[in-house]
Amino acid sequence: MSDPHHLDAVQQAELAVMDSESQYDEHDEAIDIGYPGHIGCDMKTLFLIRHAKSSWDDAALPDRDRPLDDRGERDVAKMGKRLVERNVKADLIMSSPAKRALATAVVIAKMLDYKRKDIVVNHRLYAGQMDDLLDVIQELDHKLERVMLVGHNPELTELAQYLSTEITHMPTCAIAEFTFHAKSWSAIGKSKPDQVTLDHPKKSDP
Repeated sequence: MSDPHHLDAVQQAELAVMDSESQYDEHDEAIDIGYPGHIGCDMKTLFLIRHAKSSWDDAALPDRDRPLDDRGERDVAKMGKRLVERNVKADLIMSSPAKRALATAVVIAKMLDYKRKDIVVNHRLYAGQMDDLLDVIQELDHKLERVMLVGHNPELTELAQYLSTEITHMPTCAIAEFTFHAKSWSAIGKSKPDQVTLDHPKKSDP
């Protein structure tokens, strides 16, 4: 039987997709202002999150509009639970505008008590290049300490590999976590991370 809280989160994800064009686009090029967060410190933690598994049932749907399938909904709930168990918090959650990515972001945000209205949709996280993702990261407000980007392959895996050779592939709903000793996000990519972890739904629970 489905978890009612999980169903609520998925339903909210559908609403988030409907609202994303009008509500979030104003933030697309304004990554350095207006985000909830903490006073900056010398450590930055980056979470790269690949969207959960999506449905291909309707071949007529544009790629951007494909929703999560049943397994994807289960997987994102599982990964969100693992983050909660580790007491992970986010100062910023940023998502691709694609329905499957935004649905993933909304479920995780709900489980982390991060307000849905504070999810930032950035079009550079959809169908872009690795360099586009790195630019988004390096432009982040230095006051933010923990940032989650929800996006797509191949660019997410390419960026993860660029940041650390320890990661070779990011399956659906994988979460790569990088901790850097840095005062500013502009330094990310210019030095190796202090710590790297990769988690994904098929990995055994700790």
